[in-house]
Amino acid sequence: MIDVEVVQLLVSPAHRLAGRPSEGPAPGPDDERVGRAEVRARLGLVGDRYFAQAAHRDASVTMMSVENLPMEIDPAVDLRQTRRNVLLRGVDVDALIGATVSLDCGEGPVRFSLNRPARPCAWMNVTVGPGAQKALRDKGGVRCTPLDDGVLLVGPARFEVLTEPAPRRRP
Repeated sequence: MIDVEVVQLLVSPAHRLAGRPSEGPAPGPDDERVGRAEVRARLGLVGDRYFAQAAHRDASVTMMSVENLPMEIDPAVDLRQTRRNVLLRGVDVDALIGATVSLDCGEGPVRFSLNRPARPCAWMNVTVGPGAQKALRDKGGVRCTPLDDGVLLVGPARFEVLTEPAPRRRP
C-alpha cells in the first residue's frame, strides 16, 4: 500500500466535449470539481455524465496521474480541461492497466478495475493547448469500473494494487 494524494475530483453532469473541437466546449457549470464524490459499484460517480450509462459501464470513471499532465503546455491544466474524474499524485495509473486497485480516502476502500487507456483526443489540443493530444499519448489516464460503493475525498489517501496487470503485448 502506498500513500497518494487525491488532488482533484470532477463530477460533471454535462458532456461538454461534443461536436467539433473547432466549435469549442459546450457551456456547463463554472466548476465541476468537487471535494467529495459518491461511488456506486458498476455505475460510476453519482451525478456524473457517465453514471449508469450502459455504454460506459466498464469505463464510467477515469483516473489520471498529476505527474502526466502537460504542464509545459499549460501550467494551469487540471481535470476541467482533461475531463477525467480522479487526479492522483504519487502513482502512475497508466502503468497499471489491467490491474485491480483499491483507493481509500479515509472512508473505507473502494476497488476499481483499471480496464483500458483513456486515449487523448483532438479536444485536448483545444482545452489544454496545441500539442496536448500528442503529449498525453500513453499517459492520458485509465478508464475504470468501480467495484464497490463508497466515497472519494480530495486529500491524502492509500492506494493498493490488489491484482497485478497482465503483461502488455506489443504488436
